Amino acid sequence: MIILAVGGGVSGMRAAAAAPVRDRADVDVDWRSVATSADRGRIRGWRGAWIAALAQVDPLEIVQDPALFNPDRSMVNPLPPAGPYRCRTYKLGARAGIGPTFTASGWFACRIGTAGGEAVVSLVKLDGSQRPVGTIFADTTSRAIFLGTMELGDETRAMRYGHDANRDMAGLIERIGAQRWRVVLPYPRFESLLDVVELVPAT
Repeated sequence: MIILAVGGGVSGMRAAAAAPVRDRADVDVDWRSVATSADRGRIRGWRGAWIAALAQVDPLEIVQDPALFNPDRSMVNPLPPAGPYRCRTYKLGARAGIGPTFTASGWFACRIGTAGGEAVVSLVKLDGSQRPVGTIFADTTSRAIFLGTMELGDETRAMRYGHDANRDMAGLIERIGAQRWRVVLPYPRFESLLDVVELVPAT
């Protein structure tokens, strides 16, 4: 298992493990057998989400980072190795045309590490009011699939994936540079049309 821990600082991280999507998972598990029908649809619609979101965004907001915001930017070996990282989230587009069409969060301290000798990759955000928790499955040589849920507020345990469609999350993990990755979440339940989580080594 590889855990991606996201927090406000390394010293403030609490120990946590991702709520598993399955009781047991290994490299042979096909994400399609785990994903809900709605989330399979969201993943199939990843390109449409990019197109719809970028159509609403002022080009000046993204012109300085063409790699991050290029829908077709995807390199081989999509899983980031273990170690300390920095992460931040970009929200593109506005659902029903309400709200900002581009926002960027500040940087968070992150860490990816192995645990338990399992082959599944897990992603956990450890603080903040919205904390994604889930599992990353191998898919192709240039992308992996994230399935998880959103932990909110003062909750101390993530809801199990598939129990609440409003909490379920689904997306793609892609490498976009020599030492740079992104998590692409098409059609999140609230606010934006597309979320992009940037991931880079801390050092």
